[in-house]
Amino acid sequence: MKEGRNVFLMVVGAMLLALTACDGQKWTELTVDSFMLVTQKGGPSLGYSPESGVKLLIVDGYAFKDLNKNDSLDTYEDWRLPAKERAADLASQLSIEEIAGLMLYSSHQSVPMASTTGFGASLYGGKPFEESGAKNYDLSDDQKKFLSEDHLRAVLMTGVESPAEAAKWNNNMQAFVEALDHGIPANISSDPRHEAKATAEYNAGAGGQISLWPTSLGLAASFDPQLVHRFGEIASEEYRALGIATALSPQLDISTDPRWTRFNGTFGEAPELAIDMARAYCDAFQTTPETKGWGMKSVNAMVKHWYGYGAQEGARDSHFASGKYAVYPGNNLAMHKRSFVEGAFDLKEGTQMASAVMPTYSVLWNQDPSGENVGGGYSHWLIEQQLRTDANFEGVVCTDWGITRDMKVLDSPRGGKPWGVEALTEAERHYKILQAGVDQFGGNNEVGPVLEAYQLWVKEQGEESARKRFELSARRLLLNVFRVGLFENPYLDPQESQKIVGQPKFMKEGYDAQLKSVVMLKNHENQVLPVKEKKKVYVPKRHFPAIPGVWGGISEEKTVEPIDLALVAKYFEVVKTPEEADFAICLIEEPSTGFGYSTEDVKQGGNGYMPYSLQYDDYTATNAREVSIAGGDPMETFTNRSFRGKTVKAYNRDDMVMVTDTKKAMGEKPVILILETGRPIVLSEVEPFADAILVSFSVQHQALFDIISGKAEPSALLPMQMPADMKTVEEQFEDVPLDMRCYQDADGNVYDYAFGLNWKGVINDERVKKYGTAK
Repeated sequence: MKEGRNVFLMVVGAMLLALTACDGQKWTELTVDSFMLVTQKGGPSLGYSPESGVKLLIVDGYAFKDLNKNDSLDTYEDWRLPAKERAADLASQLSIEEIAGLMLYSSHQSVPMASTTGFGASLYGGKPFEESGAKNYDLSDDQKKFLSEDHLRAVLMTGVESPAEAAKWNNNMQAFVEALDHGIPANISSDPRHEAKATAEYNAGAGGQISLWPTSLGLAASFDPQLVHRFGEIASEEYRALGIATALSPQLDISTDPRWTRFNGTFGEAPELAIDMARAYCDAFQTTPETKGWGMKSVNAMVKHWYGYGAQEGARDSHFASGKYAVYPGNNLAMHKRSFVEGAFDLKEGTQMASAVMPTYSVLWNQDPSGENVGGGYSHWLIEQQLRTDANFEGVVCTDWGITRDMKVLDSPRGGKPWGVEALTEAERHYKILQAGVDQFGGNNEVGPVLEAYQLWVKEQGEESARKRFELSARRLLLNVFRVGLFENPYLDPQESQKIVGQPKFMKEGYDAQLKSVVMLKNHENQVLPVKEKKKVYVPKRHFPAIPGVWGGISEEKTVEPIDLALVAKYFEVVKTPEEADFAICLIEEPSTGFGYSTEDVKQGGNGYMPYSLQYDDYTATNAREVSIAGGDPMETFTNRSFRGKTVKAYNRDDMVMVTDTKKAMGEKPVILILETGRPIVLSEVEPFADAILVSFSVQHQALFDIISGKAEPSALLPMQMPADMKTVEEQFEDVPLDMRCYQDADGNVYDYAFGLNWKGVINDERVKKYGTAK
């Protein structure tokens, strides 16, 4: 029976009333987009493709999907049974090839895929997308291959044109896999995708492509776990409307080194706040309100990166071979697991604990009692002992992306991350990962190496042991698909998806959260802000230098308006010179000094290792340790990775110059400084030249101007310390939080953890009393 789709829910209701059903029939069926939707009283809605060969089985008046097309109701097809029982039944039916496919997690998939060669490229019918005649939401050739030939079912989605197209792509993929094997649905996932764009404009009552929120560090600045919970409720609803059933988040690393480039993705450097934020995030994402537990609105939370990743030596990141080591000079590794064990693994709503974990790339230097120094995904001690035994974690463990491939260079993240096992073959690396207790291989589209690892297990431990180990992972992986209802209905109504994602209510809540994330560090004599009158403002241009990108390439050098002057003009009168202005607004970004390694230094006879700097002026690391704690790599002939005595320059030193020059030109007239950052910085070079300072953790510029103009009052607090100088940065321990001397400004305020101002002055509310004593 086919009906129109414009008023989907009304149509379903009308049909339920109109049908004259057979005695005992509890279900009805209609066409939605490209799939059949079955609704039934007392049971879940079912979705299936009429092209997949799946038919309905009617038992006791209820409808069930015959996914393996054997004309009988298997245990795994019976939605009345517990998810664990269903997962175990299906795992027992699968071939080793099918289980190996479940162990794969795709590389990044955009909708549509790129047509050029290189990362993310694919063809459609053997042709580039533009020449193929394919629609944006069609499956690429590579996607069809890894879904069918490699039996892959976990798919990482990146960019997409619109919610409706995401829904159609989801439907095409689900119909494709439903026709295969045992009809196992695809489990689509995403990295965080709600981060606000500075240039986006919020209009009350208007929708968008997706609701826009602060970064995790910005959410942490609210010091409000309930706000994070509300974010999780909204984000999970939007995710499910996009077809996403697994979130590769939250990032629960404790950022104990202020230089670390991944600081912005965390909840800051204090474990107590991170614990509460972790619990709120996972509870909200995973809980279906109607069931108070798992259900059709749940999104699996894959928490990362178990554990200790926030303590990288010299802050160099383990995406790079030059940053593979995390170190613990303060003997504080145990603290780094608290956000996982006390937060994500101790949920207060019905799902109990986060359903999946991603281990760190990093080698936790000399922490394994056995003496083994290998990356987190290879470590039996870290996974089987610390996670599964000690933390009682029974869910899925998935490696971070690409750890089984080779790495040929020290200064780029492109390549594999086989830290500590470089001498093993790719198959041997897969085998070691399985022995460590891991279930899934992130970024691997090909089943071959997993099957080779199976044969290695058979050779060493026997066929029965190998089958048992593979089935164990299969049960874990399938459980996360059953619990979120994908076996019942993985399909979406594109029109409904378009309505849900980025709806006006969600956009407003995201925007309000941005306002709550802005920290006011300085407001001289409480008189500079707010600027409620439409005064004359000067906004100096900002010089953007050519900066090397983390994935290669160099950005374009340019001098531009740092803020859209049309936006500024909605609040104030924009003038072209300091002489005309009543006040000035300077916008700068955190200092950028590279990635901690330099091939130029190698060419000049050095070891390549360079300091990170949190200041704008040239920095020489005179206080760095003389001998590194960790070191050694097959590509190196030495083990000392010290950068003591070396000098680095900030690419954006002109940010500092712009602030000082503006203050000089403005004289006694106030200068308002906006700092866009994702980590602590040394403020001594710019603070004396600013009369007011706002810290933005990736919010829309409009939100900043709502605060500057007094439409909103700042309420956020620092989720980190601001260091007094680089000496205290070098002297702090990479693994210890809140152990720096903090900067004191001209007004006498100390920029410590949980510091912030509102219009009345220093904030000292319940949040400060609860979390401000973290030290």
